[in-house]
Amino acid sequence: MVSTRLTRRYAQALMETAEEQKQLDRVVQDLEMLQRTAKESKDFVIFLKSPVIKKERKKEIFAELLKGKVGSLTLEFLTLLCEKGREDIFPQLITQFFLLRDERLGIVHVEVKAATELSKEQFDNIQKRFENMTKKKVRISFNVDKYVKGGFVARVGDTVYDGSVQHQLELMRARFAEGAIHN
Repeated sequence: MVSTRLTRRYAQALMETAEEQKQLDRVVQDLEMLQRTAKESKDFVIFLKSPVIKKERKKEIFAELLKGKVGSLTLEFLTLLCEKGREDIFPQLITQFFLLRDERLGIVHVEVKAATELSKEQFDNIQKRFENMTKKKVRISFNVDKYVKGGFVARVGDTVYDGSVQHQLELMRARFAEGAIHN
């Protein structure tokens, strides 16, 4: 398992360098493209993690494949990762980079799970609710989860908001049990 502290440290170094060199927009574009590549190509991820391919060869392949497609800073950063033997963390590093960027922009990530797809109106309603609650812009990642019995469950950082029907029934059951004990 890759250390979040390690990936965050590298992501922060890349962000600071990109800001200093006024290349942040270009690096963001490059990382978005490379993130799509990692999601769409298992071969790319296998290549990154392969201990069989020597770091010098990986640097050559990056140079051949990415020259002219990514900015010089991004290519230099990938080369540095290869030299340090850390190219395997690149997909997680990209995720950390975007989380850092969002933190700086005041954007909060909210993970929402529901039993079925949400309508546009429901999605917008949830987004507005969390924007009002956090007083920040909200970016929602949504997943269908068959274990959620109606309603939704949301996570903001370490806090879970359980608006599922199952949770509401558990609360009602607890209230009835309290009422039965007090009578």
